[in-house]
Amino acid sequence: MHNPIIVALDVPSTQKALKLAEELASVVGAFKVGKQLFVNGGPDVVRKLRGLGAKIFIDLKFHDIPNTVAGAVRAAASLAPSFITIHACGGQAMMEAAVKACAESAPSGLPRSKLLAVTILTSLDESDLSAIGMATPTEEQVVRLATLAKASGVDGVVCSAREIEPIR
Repeated sequence: MHNPIIVALDVPSTQKALKLAEELASVVGAFKVGKQLFVNGGPDVVRKLRGLGAKIFIDLKFHDIPNTVAGAVRAAASLAPSFITIHACGGQAMMEAAVKACAESAPSGLPRSKLLAVTILTSLDESDLSAIGMATPTEEQVVRLATLAKASGVDGVVCSAREIEPIR
């Protein structure tokens, strides 16, 4: 992506998101469509954003059984976003199914979406992770998940800035 600025369209309505996107389309590299906007506007909001010539980052963090995630990634990839997120905690089989679905679903003549695996949500700290049975230090867990994502064929990972160096 030439322009690295991605604007999160985390607003309460499709109308507000599209207005903001129209105002910023010429100065940003992409727009992030998260759960709130996608639930409000569905695939149509992605199509409208693409109609502005914008690159799209579909940030829905899919996490389910492999077949279900593959279906969700296939549907998302058919909208031709630049990026789609999944959760690395879904495991290798889930990530491999997502990678395969993503590769098979690029619309004709358009580049394939990049699949990104979210490692550990930045809102979780050591006590949160311990409470859900992840007693490993956060940095170790993030590196483990990033390594698993790479082995699964995922294009990249999402992590906090604190984990960039250990992941490299």
